Amino acid sequence: MSTLSREDIVLLHRPLYGFLTVAGGPDPAQPRPVWYEYADDGTIGLFTEARSVKVRRLRRDARASLVVTAPVGEPEHWVSVAGRVDIHTDGAAELAARLAARYWDMQDPVRAQELAAMQSVELLRLVIHPDTITRYAMG
Repeated sequence: MSTLSREDIVLLHRPLYGFLTVAGGPDPAQPRPVWYEYADDGTIGLFTEARSVKVRRLRRDARASLVVTAPVGEPEHWVSVAGRVDIHTDGAAELAARLAARYWDMQDPVRAQELAAMQSVELLRLVIHPDTITRYAMG
């Protein structure tokens, strides 16, 4: 397993979208843009609706990857982490609130209502335990 570089961790701490792909069996991979949180223990946290397709797929095959890339206009830099995913019934609403504050202006009443709507359904917290890390960085 490769380890994350300091530059990779800086990238992962930015409010960028990650593209999550879960193992899909016979179905083709279908990456989805997601909010994520890099933790000091090297795991990646996400939240999702309990009834989502990704949860059904993860219950069959608990592997996923997340790719995060620098935006257009910056030197090319991307990081991909792949590994086992744990599904937790606790902490999802709190994670959603932390991530909403990272990605949105929570002083905006519309965004506050959108967060409340997200939290009004059953959420699960997903934790990726990376066992493979790949990257590309220019310069």
